Amino acid sequence: MANNIEQMDALLVGAGIMSATLAALLKEFDASFKVEVIEQRSREAQESSDPWNNAGTGHAGLCELNYTPEAADGSIDNQRAVRINCQFEESKQFWSHLVAKGALGTPRDFINPTPHLSYVSGNKDIRYLRTRYEALTRHHAFAEMVFAEDHATLAKWMPLMMQGRRSDERLAATYAAGGTDVDFGNLTTQLLTYLGKLDGTTIAYNQKVTGLQRKDNGWLVTIKNRLTSESRQVQSRFVFLGAGGGALPLLQMSGIPEGKGFGGFPVGGQWLRCDNPDVIKQHGSKVYSRAAVGAPPMSVPHLDNRVVNGKASLLFGPYACFTTKFLKDGSIFDLPFSVRPDNLWPMLAVARDNTDLTVYLIKEVLQSHAKRLDSLRQFYPTLNPADWRLEIAGQRVQIIKKDAKKGGILQFGTEVVAAADGSIAALLGASPGASVSVSVMIDLIERCFPSRAKAWNNKVADIVPARISALESSAATYNDIRARSDKLLQLI
Repeated sequence: MANNIEQMDALLVGAGIMSATLAALLKEFDASFKVEVIEQRSREAQESSDPWNNAGTGHAGLCELNYTPEAADGSIDNQRAVRINCQFEESKQFWSHLVAKGALGTPRDFINPTPHLSYVSGNKDIRYLRTRYEALTRHHAFAEMVFAEDHATLAKWMPLMMQGRRSDERLAATYAAGGTDVDFGNLTTQLLTYLGKLDGTTIAYNQKVTGLQRKDNGWLVTIKNRLTSESRQVQSRFVFLGAGGGALPLLQMSGIPEGKGFGGFPVGGQWLRCDNPDVIKQHGSKVYSRAAVGAPPMSVPHLDNRVVNGKASLLFGPYACFTTKFLKDGSIFDLPFSVRPDNLWPMLAVARDNTDLTVYLIKEVLQSHAKRLDSLRQFYPTLNPADWRLEIAGQRVQIIKKDAKKGGILQFGTEVVAAADGSIAALLGASPGASVSVSVMIDLIERCFPSRAKAWNNKVADIVPARISALESSAATYNDIRARSDKLLQLI
């Protein structure tokens, strides 16, 4: 190991959309900041940010039914959907800012207009969808959403899915024209390419963290080159653990008390993929439905039009599969090695209280290709099996955390765990992660850089002129900001 210790203002672990977003924001706020992004794989965006490892949905609450759960009295709370919608608009503002200054290339390389639909069948679910539509459209962010039950309208919205339907089949859908498909892999590449050209920014691959030790006002990080086996050390005021499923083991390595009690439950995913252009041209949208009993939110079934490297495909799924790996490129020992005395009881409590999830995963693992196609037929009755092949998706590690009443709970979402002094932070969880990355990273900066955050307020206002509270409360502000972002991102 070399004796010289590199000095950094911020060391970001993991070259995915979260680290790329955080690095870009820090350099926008202070160009003199010394930032290094390290990645253990040979290039960026190979795990959760890879376009084939996620649905590419610009999550805005338009079609995701799990963001609007039904209460016991049948009412719908729209607050989470509204919040996520406005968070996505914050992301669009930042991307628009970078496009306007020439930092990013053609927007259509990473974002494309794609209608978002929610689709259900049967009287019970149709009542739910209508109630959800009424609850959402009371807010200006969803004012353009449309509801329909008649087959003629549904055939215009989703022609592929209406082929071969019985005329008496009860169906309903909501349609939101302003949805998007996002290639977060391409966006990550563009962000890191831009950052690599800036003074004081380093992007390094094949780099694995092997040690985290508090030193002075920051952290001494030991990093091993996976190709040469040589090690080096970096002294950084701030460390961000944004390594997807790999963030939990690194958080545990840090030993900070705020990370005690956290565990992880890994869930793998698979898709059915179609590349037949004759089929693809009949389905230019993303259509989400309701999840099976016990299914995690990431397993909500949906039929998606995807655009990756300029080429359209269809994906259906995801189908969950169980694995003990925390990363697609991880080890089968990731889960057992993550068990600690402080998280053992929360993990056992989650196992006790989530038998329906266990049953669901067993069924998913054991199902045949024919069974997967049967699930797709509920969306696309006239499918040709020869058009569809299995595609392995990415890993998601759902958060397990302590709970005073239950002992432990399984949390579906995104959470930042940070040291009290703001010197280190880890991003845990999954959806709607990438879509709300800008909001999450601005909040992280305000939390971990409190002495600088006030001085950076004007910079934040330049980059994101309208924050969530303004977008939520003012229809005029929301509509003006969205129109500007959509124009710059070529979504109109």
